[in-house]
Amino acid sequence: MLRAFAAALRRELRVAARHKGDWLLPPLFYLIVVTLFALGGKPNDPQLAAFAPAVLWVGALLSALLNLDRLFRADFDDGTLEQMFLAPHGPIAVVYAKLSGHWLLGGLPLALLAMPLALQLGVPSAVLGSLLAGLLLGTPMLSLIGGFAAALTVGLPRAAVLLPVLVLPLIGPVVIFGAGAARAAAAGLDAAGPLYLLASLLVLGLCLLPLAATAALRNSFD
Repeated sequence: MLRAFAAALRRELRVAARHKGDWLLPPLFYLIVVTLFALGGKPNDPQLAAFAPAVLWVGALLSALLNLDRLFRADFDDGTLEQMFLAPHGPIAVVYAKLSGHWLLGGLPLALLAMPLALQLGVPSAVLGSLLAGLLLGTPMLSLIGGFAAALTVGLPRAAVLLPVLVLPLIGPVVIFGAGAARAAAAGLDAAGPLYLLASLLVLGLCLLPLAATAALRNSFD
């Protein structure tokens, strides 16, 4: 299974290398959205720093949605995904690889890009550690929940319209705890509580959501 996962992940990275524009768009969109918030506020406005964690998290969520529809769509349309389901090792390794590839190419760059953007919004340097930890725990959940939603809608026309409707309500707790950890650190409080809750959600998501996405993809072939 590990060999199948590694092979599928390498394939995802090679495919992404041939379509660089698809993966450059979310960080660029994230940069534009957060920069517009910074330009729209007054210079050195403390209110802007107070709202910065929410701005960074919502911007990351919206950016991650941009290429979510293509997570399974191309392989579904050309029949590659169905062949993967017929492989001896089964489909679960491929699903894990696709979700991991989505985070490595989409979620991780957004989490790292949030650090200079947070400084641009006036976030104190003491808060950056909690903000980064929250994003590193929360952005995989964006890929997991988004991947499950993409699997549910892969066989439907105009699925890109349905994805935000499915993802946004489910991702609410992740955004609340992630932004809450940064706000707690900014107030001088211990941010460990929200981070532990995020870690718990991530472990639960890693165990259940790829299985649910696999079942949804299998159902799309029927």
